[in-house]
Amino acid sequence: MLHQRLVDALGADAVKTAPEDLRAYSFDAYTQGRLPSAVVLPSNTREVSAIVKIARDCGEPVVPRGAGTGLCGGAVPVDGGIVVSFTRMNRVLAYEPARRRACVQPGLINLDLSQTAGRDGLFYAPDPSSQRISTIGGNIATNAGGPHCLSYGTTMNHVLALEIVDDCGEVFMTDIDRPGYDLTAAFVGSEGTLGLVTAAWVRLMRLPESVRVWPATFPDVESASDAVSAIIAAGIVPTALEMMDAIATRAVEAAFAAGYPTDAGAVLLIEHAGLEDDMNGYESEIARIVRDHGANSWRAARSQAERDALWAGRKGAAGAMGRIAPNYYLQDVCVRRSVLPQALHAIERIAHDYKLTMANVFHAGDGNLHPMICYDKRDIKQVTAVIESGNEILRMAIDLGGTVSGEHGIGFEKREAMTQIYTTQDLAAMANVREVFDPRRAFNPEKIFPVGVRCAEVAPIA
Repeated sequence: MLHQRLVDALGADAVKTAPEDLRAYSFDAYTQGRLPSAVVLPSNTREVSAIVKIARDCGEPVVPRGAGTGLCGGAVPVDGGIVVSFTRMNRVLAYEPARRRACVQPGLINLDLSQTAGRDGLFYAPDPSSQRISTIGGNIATNAGGPHCLSYGTTMNHVLALEIVDDCGEVFMTDIDRPGYDLTAAFVGSEGTLGLVTAAWVRLMRLPESVRVWPATFPDVESASDAVSAIIAAGIVPTALEMMDAIATRAVEAAFAAGYPTDAGAVLLIEHAGLEDDMNGYESEIARIVRDHGANSWRAARSQAERDALWAGRKGAAGAMGRIAPNYYLQDVCVRRSVLPQALHAIERIAHDYKLTMANVFHAGDGNLHPMICYDKRDIKQVTAVIESGNEILRMAIDLGGTVSGEHGIGFEKREAMTQIYTTQDLAAMANVREVFDPRRAFNPEKIFPVGVRCAEVAPIA
């Protein structure tokens, strides 16, 4: 019944039920789930509406999916159901360069939007390292950031309006310019648990007149972290402050020959954008600060090719881990800049205790850490150690006053950790919001909230 109704609504080419097709949509970048009942590939909002109505009639959950690059099981069908893949909804629906905005479908690749806007001197600011493959819809689901969120903010700061299909299959719009509750902000970061985004108006920014990139090396992560804090304290907010430790730098340089020194304890990649007349002053002040904080070397990337190479190495760091081990597990925690040295020392201790190699590549400007735990998944002891060490990293971040996710979302993987950062009353408030939009919990079930958390099953808010 389910299969035939979906075929009648979308056509046979858009409905996948063969075991090999279902298996391909049962996992994301890290997490394995159950086989879905069906995979559908809609081409427009009308078809998404039809899918939700059919799922409701048949009692099937609905799991939205972008490119499958998620790192926390957010797009994994834990309870089976219908996986809605938005890969065919990948068009720019409206483009208004004079108003610096565009309306796009959720399956549009992040980088494609900036390439389109670049012809008019514009760009889309959120730029996760996966921007060559991750989708705008997936970025909205997790409120993705990227290296440049220090200056430009995360996805939430660049979404103007959303088209949503609700749990009854009806379509409605949110808009930040309308009075009343800001439902747009509520949906950004909701990981598909409130409704399905079928279109988004997003803000575009003017390309800066000048961009400069400076790699600096330090004897250790402590001195590099101190330099980061000093730059911000001086009133300078670069567009990016990215750091790699020695393990990550050597792997990146071996893979990309990007121009990073391999004999440093830490590399700090600094980027600043603005008016050309201001750049020399910023460069002099930043150079003074990093040297005052023990930098071994400092240089400017003078050509676009050199800047591109440095960024290609930084954004390709995860892929470079294959030179260390056949598999890696990428964590995502956030702490205050002032405790970065303590956090990194703790990660080093955890790696030693579990006899694992961990490479650190992270957004130092906002304290968003991404330790990459290298291992061989064929060794069950290593797999167990990876899971336990990953949980210990989460606890470390919480103990330091941080949180368990900076930009990758909670998904299925981290939902039990929510009880460590939120009270029962906090979780009850969130569950109440979800209950309003999706009382059947049909949208992306078993995500974000710990097992059994519903507004009726936790203590009422005082």
